[in-house]
Amino acid sequence: MAKQKSGQGLKAKAAKTWTAPKLAYQPAVLRRPCPPIGLIGCGGISAAHLTAYQAAGYNVVALCDLIAARAEERRATYFPHATTYTDYRELLARPDIAVVDIATHPQERQELIPAALRAGKHVLSQKPFVLDLGRGRQFADLAKKQGVKLAVNQNGRWAPYFSYMRQAVQQGLIGETMAVHLACHWDHEWIKKAPFNRVHHIVLYDFAIHWFDMLACLMPGKTARRVTASLVSAPGQTARPPLLGQVLVEYDAAQATLAFDACTRFGPLETAHVVGTAGSLHAAGPLCAIPTVTLTTKRGVATTPQLAGQWFTTGFHGAMAELLASIEQDRQPLNNPHDNLRGLAMCFAAVASAESGQPVDVGQARKVPLKTCTVAPK
Repeated sequence: MAKQKSGQGLKAKAAKTWTAPKLAYQPAVLRRPCPPIGLIGCGGISAAHLTAYQAAGYNVVALCDLIAARAEERRATYFPHATTYTDYRELLARPDIAVVDIATHPQERQELIPAALRAGKHVLSQKPFVLDLGRGRQFADLAKKQGVKLAVNQNGRWAPYFSYMRQAVQQGLIGETMAVHLACHWDHEWIKKAPFNRVHHIVLYDFAIHWFDMLACLMPGKTARRVTASLVSAPGQTARPPLLGQVLVEYDAAQATLAFDACTRFGPLETAHVVGTAGSLHAAGPLCAIPTVTLTTKRGVATTPQLAGQWFTTGFHGAMAELLASIEQDRQPLNNPHDNLRGLAMCFAAVASAESGQPVDVGQARKVPLKTCTVAPK
């Protein structure tokens, strides 16, 4: 009887609902006209950047790519009055351009980022930011020396559900975070027809960097100590890189797990669960498109209405909007390089652990130990 009454009490408590708090999860709104923007790198991902900037009314005045036809195509589609270049130095020489979005691969950015900073431009760097943690700190120091802002395009931070969760944690709605569990189940086999098919660590590096970054955001004030990770091929997969990855991250008085099942042919799903001393956050739904977030505290359960926006393209708008707002307000952007390196250091440690089969201290892997796929899985 006592157990029955206890169970009834728990059900009654769980049934209580309250109105989900309104949080500023959408991209920042500028108070001044947008400064002129130049984009370097007109490859596939640039379409998402330019779609977001066009919708936001941003002022893109120049596009640069080594392949002139790609820059011309982006200009004609999105910003017909922009000028196109094949030499990034010509774009950087323009005194009217205040902000440069560098949307190339990491290898090319190692030259482009310092060149843009030395030219006095504010910079938004595509992710993953750098291949070397030390180089990332050098870029941060150079930006400070030049008196300009440097931000990283971790667009997942402004995916509506992640942005709402991030704001809830920052405002202390769940108290101190003690556990974060993020999981993605989807089919990533499309890469077998793309250059990504040669990247052995495509899951833990190029894809998971968003989730490592969010983990850093959801554990404010906490330092990740050690990472244990694994990466294996799924039965029957046809893409070359291993598509099953998992990660355990250890903290002092906290823990986190990340799971990536990138060969899920049926029933794709993403989940995010954050546990704090005063409440928890939960979200589940389609990959990169979870519609609502549930907040549970001693007051009961509160589920948001459907959140406005989407990862593509709201996330890209949010990353640039944060940089532009930081320029307008003369402060560091939230997506500054030092903050980004927290997630990147965990990512590097995960790749190193998956390679060695041993736990790796965060910060021990200074450079990401990437390797190239040469044969398809058996």
